Amino acid sequence: MKTNIISGFLKRLCITACCLIGFVFLNSCDRLHEGLEPCPQGLRIRFIYDYNMEFANAFYSQVDCLTVLFYDAEGNFVTKRINTSSDLADEFWRMEIDLEPGQYHILAYGGMACENSSFSFVTDPESTAYNNIRVQLNQNCLTSPVGTELHPLFYGRLDTEVEANSTEYREVTVPMMKDTNNLRVLLQEVSGKPIDNADYDFCVTDNNTLFAWDNDLIPTPTVTYLPWARDNASPGELPDGSDASVAWAEMSFSRLVTGASPRLIITRIETGRKVVDIPLNNYLLLLKSQAFASMPPQEFLDRESRWNMIFFLNEDATWASTTIYIKDWVVRINNSEL
Repeated sequence: MKTNIISGFLKRLCITACCLIGFVFLNSCDRLHEGLEPCPQGLRIRFIYDYNMEFANAFYSQVDCLTVLFYDAEGNFVTKRINTSSDLADEFWRMEIDLEPGQYHILAYGGMACENSSFSFVTDPESTAYNNIRVQLNQNCLTSPVGTELHPLFYGRLDTEVEANSTEYREVTVPMMKDTNNLRVLLQEVSGKPIDNADYDFCVTDNNTLFAWDNDLIPTPTVTYLPWARDNASPGELPDGSDASVAWAEMSFSRLVTGASPRLIITRIETGRKVVDIPLNNYLLLLKSQAFASMPPQEFLDRESRWNMIFFLNEDATWASTTIYIKDWVVRINNSEL
């Protein structure tokens, strides 16, 4: 009797175990069972752009197209994804991609897949190694005599891994940075005498049109960025009741890096005399608040992308170089020799 009870118990235990094993098998991600959907294996990627002076994620408001390249541990091309849809404006959007287990290098470019992109790959990223990727400014963006408002370019990079036997997408984040700048320059005479933008040429010169795979700049011949917009404006009336006027111009250009020598040049057309000829980086770095005193110069140049400068001229159209306004800051220059 006792033996029968034990035998019956073991039989029921065996049946229960078999049922559990069968249930696990039926609900597993094993691809051996035909007709069953495999579990996700790959990455679920979030993209952020908070490398700005607001320290806030602006990816969803500023990036309007996205190209993502995937390379294996040896740097060989694996696949790519391009998104130009309105999904990018959704802060909850994530890119999901199935990948085999292994190590991956990810390169992300915002702004290159758009119709009005200002940058392109030098060679097809599908036929070149990871560390041979090159991105260049399109030549039509440097057409004279009219400059171009550059379409924003964003760059991101991540090294990550897809683990073997994973049963869900791995959550990862690709941080992005902005590689384009916009500068608005205003000219005003100290006396308030009217000034006409058509009397001046504005430009920024630099050698920053070619990027390596790691977003470092590769030296190129110097190029000239011309205004993509310019006009005159009035800030209000002078004490004698007459209207004051200012001339302004806006230029956009590629990434600024320390160690390079970009210059802002403003020339009086009638005389050919340079009214302003300054090392642009040096002056832009002067506006860094003491609240960010420990921030490295390169980080500041990368985080900020929209710049404003005001120059005051004497009546003879020479720069009154004792004062310059950059954004909301006033910088007083003791040495006028530049």
